Amino acid sequence: MAVLKLDRWNIAIGDGQPLVVIAGLNVLEDLDLALSTARHLKAVCADLDLPFVFKASFDKANRSSIKSYRGPGLNAGLAMLAEVKARVDVPIATDLHEIDQVRPVAALADLVQIPAFLCRQTDLVTAAAQATAAAGGLLHVKKGQFLAPWDTRNIRDKIREAVDRDILILCERGASFGYNNLVVDMLAIPEMQQLGVPVTIDATHAVQLPGSDPRSNGASTGGRRDGVPIIAKAAVASGADGVFLEFHPEPDKALCDALSCLPLDGARALLTTLKAVHAAVRAA
Repeated sequence: MAVLKLDRWNIAIGDGQPLVVIAGLNVLEDLDLALSTARHLKAVCADLDLPFVFKASFDKANRSSIKSYRGPGLNAGLAMLAEVKARVDVPIATDLHEIDQVRPVAALADLVQIPAFLCRQTDLVTAAAQATAAAGGLLHVKKGQFLAPWDTRNIRDKIREAVDRDILILCERGASFGYNNLVVDMLAIPEMQQLGVPVTIDATHAVQLPGSDPRSNGASTGGRRDGVPIIAKAAVASGADGVFLEFHPEPDKALCDALSCLPLDGARALLTTLKAVHAAVRAA
């Protein structure tokens, strides 16, 4: 498996490396919340000696309803993320949805993320790969809910043809199982690692119940918050190289995917456990 590095931040992910934590907010709400969340998670990860990348979305383009909160948008959102990066001194992860977002996002984000629904969009994936490689970042691609893990080979091959170095991290986030439910097959993690790339687990979105939030009569996504730690621990036990988690100081008031995000004050306990599980697996 390739070991990938963000040299500026002294972060490496892959075989034999520490568990990487990609964590933050589902979507940017305001600058103060982003700063306080980033500072809290950075302090926890520093205490635990875990590499940390702060994540927040500037736009949630795949909301169930046109009336749902999407975020501040590209320009305001990237400005907010730049403030967090400069003032908290953390690497940034954020996702994009359109080709014209590729260059500005890659210029700021250390970890550029392709959402699961867009992982087969060839032009978007190759453009993001080229811009990310040119900027010295890494590309985090979420496996679509409709893909078998071995079919992500095609994503890897597209990126390898587009750029001349390894930059791909694949992310497991569950597979569609009938209607309004996702199921995570932990065998997908080593299966994708056999492609020679690091693999993370998006435990937050893996507990989503698409289109089943009773508060909106199905106009937004439901979730099972209590399942996030279960999936995260199981995935790390299965060999995941990193975890993707979303937090909020008041989860029920979060403006997007409230039922899936975790309380911020629980981050230390969960990450402590995940580090211990990771160490046990590596020592086995």
